[in-house]
Amino acid sequence: MNMSFGLREENRALLQRVADMIRDEIMPLEEEYQAEIDKGDRWQYTERQAEILEGLKAKAKAAGLWNFWLTDSDKGFGLTTVEYAYFAEEMGKTPLGAEVFNCSAPDTGNMEVFERYGSNEMKERWLKPLLNGEIRSAYLMTEPDVASSDATNVSMSCVRDGNDYVLNGEKWWSSGAGDPRCQVYIVMVKTAGDEQPKHKRQSMIVVPADAPGIEILRPMHVYGHDDAPHGHMHIRFSNVRIPAENILLGEGRGFEIAQGRLGPGRIHHCMRAIGQAESALEQMCKRSLQREAFGKKLAQLGANYDIIAECRMEIEMARLLCLKAAWYMDQGDARAAAPWISQIKVVAPRVALKVIDEAVQMFGGQGVSQDTPLATAWTHVRTLRLADGPDAVHRRQVARAELKKHTQEKV
Repeated sequence: MNMSFGLREENRALLQRVADMIRDEIMPLEEEYQAEIDKGDRWQYTERQAEILEGLKAKAKAAGLWNFWLTDSDKGFGLTTVEYAYFAEEMGKTPLGAEVFNCSAPDTGNMEVFERYGSNEMKERWLKPLLNGEIRSAYLMTEPDVASSDATNVSMSCVRDGNDYVLNGEKWWSSGAGDPRCQVYIVMVKTAGDEQPKHKRQSMIVVPADAPGIEILRPMHVYGHDDAPHGHMHIRFSNVRIPAENILLGEGRGFEIAQGRLGPGRIHHCMRAIGQAESALEQMCKRSLQREAFGKKLAQLGANYDIIAECRMEIEMARLLCLKAAWYMDQGDARAAAPWISQIKVVAPRVALKVIDEAVQMFGGQGVSQDTPLATAWTHVRTLRLADGPDAVHRRQVARAELKKHTQEKV
């Protein structure tokens, strides 16, 4: 089997342009952008914050560095999933990276859904401004009262009533729903009872964020942080009426849509995590060469040589595994790609967390403070071990695929 994990020559130059913009124009503004969050209403963008973000987006768009995620479309750059993985890694090196190039989650997955399954009206109303970076969106699946790692448990009521569906229930960890620019949700709902097969009971429906009956109860905190102004919101739906044509593909097609949406998204998350690991390793190395204790550079103390070496080797292994998962995705067989995606979904956050934690250790007390980006990076990557399926679920999928090679029985 001939696997290629490389970039075409023209895309190598494109990637370098992205890397240069991240290093020279985005990273220098990170600290100022973050400081603006604590000024005034945390859930609104300050004038300076908007100026920084929209200014960078305008530069990226003007330079043609926009919507790289469109890997299976006549729009965009025609990147393969393998090629896009390198871009995601670069964008992962800064918290602003993905949005500046219009490659943010959950928008990329939602845009794919709109492009593949949306009506012409949805494409005009939602997809067009999303592609232009003018609005944001959210994807609502997880619920507080059921174990949503098994998505067949999703139970938000969605009942047909004439030309409408009526939604009742609660969702939480609705990432991005706190953003004042968030205008649309794609929501996983339950439209059928036990009379249908368990994977035919859920559907996806498009819901305007300002629909009557929607109430944002609270932002969920991630290790004590509200992640404003992006936010991971807890939302209540009370008799929310949505036109029947807003159901995507028809009733019972939710799982079909979800699998198409989540596979590439998981790879993107993992490669961004590898980018965060690379950034942490760079910070660790610079710190170890600048700081002295006991008459020596930190790099020369204890096991720090070994720690740095192990971090480098584990990043390289994780990247290669991620590229292999991306290659399988490019072959067009989602079922064959699934075990590889599950493997990287476990491995990449684990490796990134280890590297970030070692960097924190190298910085000492400063590493857990607001004076470096390491503490925030750690909390974000730690949540990735739960987002899009917890480790235990993905390990189960990997084990089932492995055992299937040795038995004809269902495992």
